[in-house]
Amino acid sequence: MAVTGSSSAAQFTNRSVKTRLSVMMLLQYAIWGAWLPLLWPYLHDHLHFAPAQIGNLFAVGALGAIIAPWFAGQVADRYFHTEKFLAIAHIVGGVLVWQLATVTTYESFFWFTFVYSIIYSPTLSLTNSISFHHLKNRDREFGAVRVWGTVGWIAVGIAIGQWLLHRHTPAGADEAAVQAAQVAGMSDAFRLSGLLGVAMGLFCFLLPATPPSKGKRASAVREAIEEVRHAPLVTLFMLAIPVSCIHQFYFVHTAGFLGEVQRQIGDSGLAKFFNGIFGVGGGGLMTVGQICEVAVLAAMPLLATKFTRKTLLTFGLVAYALRMALFAYYPSISAGTGIPEMAVLVAGVALHGFCFGCFIFVAFMIVDEETTGDVRASAQSLFNLVIVGIGIIIGSKIAGEVATLSTGSDGAMNYRKLFETPMWAAVFTLVMLMMFYLPGKSKRGVAT
Repeated sequence: MAVTGSSSAAQFTNRSVKTRLSVMMLLQYAIWGAWLPLLWPYLHDHLHFAPAQIGNLFAVGALGAIIAPWFAGQVADRYFHTEKFLAIAHIVGGVLVWQLATVTTYESFFWFTFVYSIIYSPTLSLTNSISFHHLKNRDREFGAVRVWGTVGWIAVGIAIGQWLLHRHTPAGADEAAVQAAQVAGMSDAFRLSGLLGVAMGLFCFLLPATPPSKGKRASAVREAIEEVRHAPLVTLFMLAIPVSCIHQFYFVHTAGFLGEVQRQIGDSGLAKFFNGIFGVGGGGLMTVGQICEVAVLAAMPLLATKFTRKTLLTFGLVAYALRMALFAYYPSISAGTGIPEMAVLVAGVALHGFCFGCFIFVAFMIVDEETTGDVRASAQSLFNLVIVGIGIIIGSKIAGEVATLSTGSDGAMNYRKLFETPMWAAVFTLVMLMMFYLPGKSKRGVAT
């Protein structure tokens, strides 16, 4: 009986840990998902910043991910409890992001974004590392925990879309007036993010204790760099740069693109159905991708045992290329097949689940499998540096420049020209994966 009681207590404790980690992920990504998809249309159509300026703001927002490995990973791995670091960072970050709702000048927005990025960016990789630290079976349990981050992103995306539809869409107004009201109302996304940030900070004090650990060296970052210098991690890190550029291109331009299509098609037919569920402004409709992401992550325990890591990465890159192709050629595809334009676009958005699940998510798994426990937080931060740091900086600048080149003299965007660029970049990255990512076994014996 004592053994049974001890086993039951252990199971209860494990469920409690997974529940808390799941809530952590939900709040972590709801904070980000509240405003990121709407940032381009808000800055371009409401504050009237130039495309190059917006590209700079997206880029400076990624600087925090570059600073993070040299600070947050080192602190969490060597000096400070991870959950306490997360708590402080989120409370301060929540206060900062609230202010963005009232900032109107480019210079002020630039500096607020820079400071906020330094505070928020490290928390992305640290929520991964704290989960890997406490989950007993990472392959089977991490997906079930991480999927709640996607649920959080979906919830706030739909909430903001419905808020814009019912609160900031004037009845009977023309398209220009509707657009002006909706993009002005997007400032509420920053306020929602701020409230969620403070709530997350307070909740982090309830997370399981994750104390620092001693490694071979005082510098966890240097030790992690030594580990990622070897194949397949060095190849993965190199491939992640163009992938994160493509990933960022999607988040920079898709909400504005979908929002414009929603306004052009109007509230009729299939558009009426999707608007009723996801709201307007493009951000809500983008959550279709996160809904698909939930399904992919839910299936990942099975996929991870059936396919090699390289095969899963291949699935992700094919999805990246196909998604951009659907965006670029949706009028021609619709005319040639008879499929409604909105259905073609929703299919493109849905592919985000495979893009994220089969490349980004699997890549974080590979980093965990190829590194030792005492530098895991730093290794995750280094990869985070590539995904939401270097790649986003380059991708944001490219997205701004391509937008400028794709804008006609009348100010209208040529979306075919806009989305062809990341489409061909995805094809190029797929070829590089085939050539340079060599099969083998990870340190944990997983087929790469």
